[in-house]
Amino acid sequence: MNYNELGFKCGLECHQQLEGKKLFCDCPTINSDKEPDVKFERRLRAVAGETGEVDVAAAHEMQKGKKFIYEADSNDTCLVEYDEEPPHELNKQALETTLKIALLLNAKIVDEMQIMRKTVVDGSNVSGFQRTALVAMDGFIETSLGKVSIPSICLEEEAAQKIDESKDFVLYRLDRLGIPLIEIATGAEIKNPEHAKETASIIGMILRSVENVKRGLGTIRQDVNVSISKGARTEIKGFQDLRSIPKVINYEIERQLNEIKKGKKPEKEVRKSEPDFTTSFLRPLPGAARLYPETDIVPVKIEKDYVEKLRKELPKLITHKTEELEKKYKIKKELAKELIQKENFEVLINKFDKVESSLIAHILVNVPKEIKSRFKLDISKLKAEHFEEILDYLNKGKIAKEAVIDLLIKKIKNEKINFDKFASVSDKDLEKEIKKLVEDKKDLSVGAYMGILMSKYRGKVDGKKIMDLLNKYVK
Repeated sequence: MNYNELGFKCGLECHQQLEGKKLFCDCPTINSDKEPDVKFERRLRAVAGETGEVDVAAAHEMQKGKKFIYEADSNDTCLVEYDEEPPHELNKQALETTLKIALLLNAKIVDEMQIMRKTVVDGSNVSGFQRTALVAMDGFIETSLGKVSIPSICLEEEAAQKIDESKDFVLYRLDRLGIPLIEIATGAEIKNPEHAKETASIIGMILRSVENVKRGLGTIRQDVNVSISKGARTEIKGFQDLRSIPKVINYEIERQLNEIKKGKKPEKEVRKSEPDFTTSFLRPLPGAARLYPETDIVPVKIEKDYVEKLRKELPKLITHKTEELEKKYKIKKELAKELIQKENFEVLINKFDKVESSLIAHILVNVPKEIKSRFKLDISKLKAEHFEEILDYLNKGKIAKEAVIDLLIKKIKNEKINFDKFASVSDKDLEKEIKKLVEDKKDLSVGAYMGILMSKYRGKVDGKKIMDLLNKYVK
């Protein structure tokens, strides 16, 4: 496709959950999956926003006339989530994390935050609205195709999680409701679907560079806004895998082009990203009519001195940390990227100074992958203390590096380790053994000798070392 000729425009909204406490109460952000001990029902209706009009998307949801059923675990929800108690003071840690991210996105911090209510009557917020606040504006990121602007960065409440739905009701789980959520909106400078994926990846990297940001599936998601000439702006929700972004964008372009060819005018709407990379209609595109001020929370002032203090404390970006690891330990870029996630890497290097840093990197990253692919074992059972124990054996010369994979497998299986089986062999003794074998069993092939020796020394000696010595004695 020639995206320029199509009049392609695209922007992203990235949503990231934060750790700690919820945004307007002291409940933890654990998002429990325990059996619910709280359950109640509600019906919701849309109200007029600041413009005096009811938002079109809210009106659409209200017309469905559905009943909303809520369930929750009382260990991580309270009366605030049930809309039976006013919101508490805004979570200062969540605000600080958001400010750091905004500064890393080169944005200008507002001097005062006004909490707003955003009308949402699909049941995902018990109150019928989501609380949101503008934190920063006019930021940007650098990409391979130039700058992409960041017009707004907001801090808001995460919605409840939909569990079930029928034509009469929707069942929601409330444990996720109220978790602090950063919303980062980009401008429309994105040039093509692959550029959209790159932009989302860069924003994700910046988010992961900051503490108190949640990790794992479902903690970050992207919405993509797409339009073409003679088409209409469409907001596509539900991306968690960045690889699907280009495929879904291309599908949406094709969908709008087909409508235009049929003489239809595409409508502004919100659509859902489906597993097969198609999209399905959710509701009309919402507008400014859904916003009005939150009267239960006072505005939050952000002092310039506080912002400058945070600016001096900003963490290094993951990309910079990766480059430093590459240069310092002479390891490949892809390996360095994965080691960034291993907080104990440099600690282990300092602790086990007789083991090469490249070998420690290999053991932490590549060996578990090999165990998973070759032996189909659950590598999540490997704990930090297991790696530390194995590296300690290596550092003291109790085992050879070839024994590492077998020992970690034993840790996964919770089996006892017999060090006699894995004790390393000196080069002198190995060469003596190979010379004797070749003299005693003449006329065998190199492969046959190798099979005999590997059977005896597997996990004790590097196979390459055995082969080098065999080539010395087998003519």
